[in-house]
Amino acid sequence: MNALLGVFFHFLGGFSSGSFYLPYKKVKGWSWETYWLIGGVFSWIIVPPLAAFLTIPDFWEIIQNESSSILGLTFLFGALWGIGGFTYGLGVRYLGVALGSSIILGLCMVFGSLVPSIYYEFSPQTGKDNIGLLFSSKWGQFVLLGLLVCVIGIIISGKAGMMKEKELQTDSIDPHGVEVKTEYKFGLGLIVSIISGVLSACFNFGLEAGKPMAIVANEAWKIANPNQGEFLFQNNVTYVVVLWGGMAVNLIGCLYLAIKNKSYTDYTKRNVPVVRNLIFCALAGTMWFLQFFFYGMGESKMGNGASSWILHMAFIIFIANLWGIIIKEWKGVSKKTIITISVGMIVMFVSILIVGYGNSLR
Repeated sequence: MNALLGVFFHFLGGFSSGSFYLPYKKVKGWSWETYWLIGGVFSWIIVPPLAAFLTIPDFWEIIQNESSSILGLTFLFGALWGIGGFTYGLGVRYLGVALGSSIILGLCMVFGSLVPSIYYEFSPQTGKDNIGLLFSSKWGQFVLLGLLVCVIGIIISGKAGMMKEKELQTDSIDPHGVEVKTEYKFGLGLIVSIISGVLSACFNFGLEAGKPMAIVANEAWKIANPNQGEFLFQNNVTYVVVLWGGMAVNLIGCLYLAIKNKSYTDYTKRNVPVVRNLIFCALAGTMWFLQFFFYGMGESKMGNGASSWILHMAFIIFIANLWGIIIKEWKGVSKKTIITISVGMIVMFVSILIVGYGNSLR
């Protein structure tokens, strides 16, 4: 039952992350860095402490009582993840929702799931899955098989993206409403996406670094609620610190672009629907945070091991690709290309089933 609930919560997190970029498409008259920063104010500054306050009343005391080394390491990984998150937006901008998300989140999935388990192989800790356990246990072997299958799905999706690039005409329109010839840049998008994918995995490392704070929240809740299992919202306190790091990097990046592109004038433009833009940015930023909110719930049921991270990432990739088709991101391409991206999605969905089954054997 715990495994099933964990899969469901990871689906909700994947849906939130795979869908968060859509409200940005409704923003009018603002540059990318402008609406990314406004959305980030909600996802990094406003919503995380609010979620922690509503679920962990003493969350601030937990942070204040934690050692500076743990806070610093958690913040650092958050900052590295922030670089990944910042370039995620650029990757999606240059490659589109489907292909950009597939490459970025695929690499994030591989690094985020395997690196911690390799680390715990050499520095064992109670309750932490190491790479040896994954290879030696039946459930772990299914989890690794699911990871492999998902990578295959990502490769197929990447092939579909390259087919798309060859078939698009110069007057085609990308998901952001501009001509493809000025926005769809496969080479630049690929470089940005690789950087984003590797660094985005640092969010999982940040959760590991800040785990002592989650443990304090979990133990306090278990004392107040005996015999009710693990605390669903224990990671909400850790998110606050991790997202501080992400906020710092994205703030610097967005301000740099605003000065470089002189887009700081967006805030004083006339005939721009400011209230409407703010609402859609707030919605996008909130959805961005909800992926972590639901991930924490799934992790409390399945553990913060490779299986949780793989499921979370696989759901995001699947949902992002599904939206890419629904919003006609692949409009104008051949039937063969549509079939290729569809096969990639099917393969990734199969990987979700495999990982879910592996956890049921645990």
